[in-house]
Amino acid sequence: MTSDQTVLTTTSDAVKRRRRGTELEHALLTAAWEELAEAGFAKLTMESVADRAKTGIAVLYRRWSDKNDLVLAAMRHYSETHPPAIPDTGNLRDDLLAFLASVNATRMAFATLIGATFAGLHDSAGLTPDRVRRDLRGVGPWPSDDIFRRAHERGEIDLARVPQDVLDLPFQLMRHDILMTMGPVPAERIRSIVDDIFWPLATQRNAARRTSEHPA
Repeated sequence: MTSDQTVLTTTSDAVKRRRRGTELEHALLTAAWEELAEAGFAKLTMESVADRAKTGIAVLYRRWSDKNDLVLAAMRHYSETHPPAIPDTGNLRDDLLAFLASVNATRMAFATLIGATFAGLHDSAGLTPDRVRRDLRGVGPWPSDDIFRRAHERGEIDLARVPQDVLDLPFQLMRHDILMTMGPVPAERIRSIVDDIFWPLATQRNAARRTSEHPA
């Protein structure tokens, strides 16, 4: 065996080692996300993802039954590997403002791409946007959960009394604004979402509890 053949063989073996198990799955899902971002849902195929990942199509079908499963897995993978920063300012209002600003700066492209993919998933698999959103959220703790947990521990809100719909509201409004405008949400709109909409709903139950516990 020549020295050149030895180098090629060694390189090939190294590639194979790097592309096994979790590392291989990461490479496949990264390729699927990149294909989705560049080509869109309609043009993405199992073949195009396999070509981008430099692997055989059978490797994909051993893990995902079809294009829909692969796209959902790619969206979950991107969400898990690109989490927004979780601030800890010491109070709920500033935590939410900082968190939403981070989402606004780093996740707009993600939200826009997911929104553009909804129609394809609905036409192809009958999945509604809400079903896709719940599938993505079901991966694990939502990043904002830590913010609300700390606020509960500080006594700012009572998680036993605040409905989940109220906790979700700031993020639903942010998502709506991003998808409607296809651009970043203005800072004054973020402040309004927190101060004028979320805050009264989240804290009024605490006020009612304090009144019942300490009547005048």
